[in-house]
Amino acid sequence: MDTKTDIKALSRAQLESALAEFGQPAFRASQIVRWLYQRGAFSFEQMSDLPVGLRSALEERFALSVPEVARRQVSADGTRKYLVRFADGVSVETVGLPAADRLTVCFSTQAGCAMGCSFCATGRGGLTRDLTPGEMLDQLTLVASDFGSRISNAVAMGQGEPFANYDALLAALRYMNAKDGVGVGARHLTVSTCGLLPGIARFATEPEQFTLAVSLHSAKQSTRDRLMPAVRKYRLRELRAALVAYAEATGRRPTLEYALVGGVNDGGDELAALVGFCSGLLCHVNLIPVNPVSGTGMTRPAAETARRFRDALMRAGVETSVRVERGADIDAACGQLRQRTKG
Repeated sequence: MDTKTDIKALSRAQLESALAEFGQPAFRASQIVRWLYQRGAFSFEQMSDLPVGLRSALEERFALSVPEVARRQVSADGTRKYLVRFADGVSVETVGLPAADRLTVCFSTQAGCAMGCSFCATGRGGLTRDLTPGEMLDQLTLVASDFGSRISNAVAMGQGEPFANYDALLAALRYMNAKDGVGVGARHLTVSTCGLLPGIARFATEPEQFTLAVSLHSAKQSTRDRLMPAVRKYRLRELRAALVAYAEATGRRPTLEYALVGGVNDGGDELAALVGFCSGLLCHVNLIPVNPVSGTGMTRPAAETARRFRDALMRAGVETSVRVERGADIDAACGQLRQRTKG
């Protein structure tokens, strides 16, 4: 059994430390990062601008894994969804979302998820394991290669709770942002959390201008507890205070994700609570008519619901948008493709 550490599991600081042990200068890390995340190297031998001795040392100490696309679906609207399988057989979902002037990747940070949100297909299978920084980066590399285009935006909005895998997430974001990595601007890198308050507080202290999105889904405590049982210990008043502190510390506007579920959080009382929560708060609300997931009992709201919510929020001075549905003709809800593909 190969017990070597995968070099893609290392943060930049860890990579530089390993190279220092080999007596190598720090700039070698940049060369290796380019090979891993720009050129898609699948062996150390390919890294032709490294000394032969260093390549041999890397081969002896580290593994270099390369994932495979186990399944690929293409929507009529151009969206592509991938089931990405890693070396140990664990798989995650990744989505490529093309537009006229950009290519966005929705990437996973964990295989499975422990949050158990009631409308989410991923959470129904539980958590398998955290992903490494490189496994997050590999998802972007695969999508860029498949589209033949550079990545302009990336969102940690696939499987998993990003802040439950914080250190690996941050290492991945920094590689995504780095010029010798993927080269995506920090403001075009978004992290979507269920609302883990320690993660939000820590994220506010990072020097990069990464973007924060928070899954709210209801501004009524009882409804949110039912939809998102894993974060019920974080009360809405505490979440709002954390968002105020985040905005004050960073000067940036967090996005509040609100999945509209028919008969659950789309009524007048829910709208009033949402308007009350957001009024006076620096935020952007993204309304998302839910994708139905078999076995959850969750249904899409009436067609006019999103418009009614949007109009009421905007009258209250809250910046609001309605997410345009993408990939409706494939396994659109996160987790569906992984559940339907065995092995």
